[in-house]
Amino acid sequence: MDRLDLLGAWVVQAIFVLAILVFVARLLGRPKLGHWLAGVPLLLTAFPLLYLLVRAPAYGRPWIHYLQISLMLAFHGVELILDYVLKLDFRQVRWAVIGYVTLFFAGTGGMIGLASAAGKPFTVLSVGLFLTMGVLAFVQRARTGP
Repeated sequence: MDRLDLLGAWVVQAIFVLAILVFVARLLGRPKLGHWLAGVPLLLTAFPLLYLLVRAPAYGRPWIHYLQISLMLAFHGVELILDYVLKLDFRQVRWAVIGYVTLFFAGTGGMIGLASAAGKPFTVLSVGLFLTMGVLAFVQRARTGP
């Protein structure tokens, strides 16, 4: 296992924990707190992901590695544009929410693969955090709405 694999694994854990914090803040009725204290740092994980993407060719990473990182970066881009630049209230539009949630879970699901390059302990931790995040995402949506 090399340092890039460890970097990727730790970035994945940060992504999952920050997403969990966003959902917990919403469940606690503090969406703005989650937006700024967890949402902004979540967007900042794009920088190490970009670094991993740029360094991937030198390490002969397989095509799936590029896809996993690109999906998460695509989600970050959509999140940045919709929530922080345009500040659109898109969560009231069913088709927009379906596309947004699909991209979110595609990106975060791919992160499990990225973390797995660092070994089984990171795989197990990632799967646990992903499942926790997934449950919280749907519980939060059901209880608080968009």
